[in-house]
Amino acid sequence: MSRFAERPAPAGPTVDGLTEGELLARIFPLLGAARGVLVGPGDDAAVLAAAGASVVISLDTLVEDHDFRLLRPNGFLTTGYDVGWKSAAQNLSDINAMGGTATSLVVSLTLPPHTSVAWVEDCARGLAAAIDGLGATGCSVVGGDLGGGAQLVVTAAVTGTLAGRAPVLRSGAAPGHILAVAGTLGRAAAGLALLEDGRPLEEFGPSAAELVAAQLRPRPPLAAGPAAAVAGASAMLDISDGLLRDAGRIAAASNVRLDLDPVALQPYVVPLEDAAARLGAAPLDWVLGGGEDHGLLASFPRDALLPPGFTAVGSVEPGAPLVTLASRATVLRGWDHFAD
Repeated sequence: MSRFAERPAPAGPTVDGLTEGELLARIFPLLGAARGVLVGPGDDAAVLAAAGASVVISLDTLVEDHDFRLLRPNGFLTTGYDVGWKSAAQNLSDINAMGGTATSLVVSLTLPPHTSVAWVEDCARGLAAAIDGLGATGCSVVGGDLGGGAQLVVTAAVTGTLAGRAPVLRSGAAPGHILAVAGTLGRAAAGLALLEDGRPLEEFGPSAAELVAAQLRPRPPLAAGPAAAVAGASAMLDISDGLLRDAGRIAAASNVRLDLDPVALQPYVVPLEDAAARLGAAPLDWVLGGGEDHGLLASFPRDALLPPGFTAVGSVEPGAPLVTLASRATVLRGWDHFAD
């Protein structure tokens, strides 16, 4: 017999009937007035006032069988190192998206009783390796928590600094501005498709390993966020849920239309064409709808000099808050924790 009581039947709507944005819209008004807060809920990270400076803070969770699988259909094993790396990377990317640099991580592990100690040690190695390998030299893991539970869960909270600069929010894009991307697009989505296909990775050619690595151990361009802030970026976010879905968040926050240029997106499509052909997929779908590369989407005034690593991919236009492709309406693609 389980030592946990049966869960009562819900008395109203359940989370699977809402999108992530709809659920957040219900929660935010219930949290009360924010005190000592410069930027509250709604961006990649919050910004807190602190003794003549400001502190950036964010949090992300990885849940087994929702955000990662330990065993894939093709027999591929996801290691603790992979999950630790990914946890660090996605948190560091949130601070990057505000134009800041990370200073500390605290990590909470929820561990089922059968979890291997070696897996936990490997997760710790992955956390430390990502911080070092991604160049977050001013950051370290400073504490956390351990607990037991039915599922393996890795939750990390990250703090950061803006070095005296104003945070780059999602709400500053204006008509006439340029849209630009730093980092990769679609590779993590292609890697996930390869892992979920069921066939051995060796059947997919030499590019498969690189694409799988992009899914398991993403490499956010951590120098790009502060560089964008210095260059005058007007809006920015981390591309974690797909280019279209995340662009839609800037469009909504800034009340503008974002128009993507399919020609400018071609360099991101080409490296995915071989894997897409082998899987019967459309590589542009991965570029537009695939998340977890953890690059940056930013807008800049037209006369701004794009910092190194950024590529122009579109423009900010007046109009209803939506995302278009060559001025044509698009089908919304990307990841939503509840709607999907």
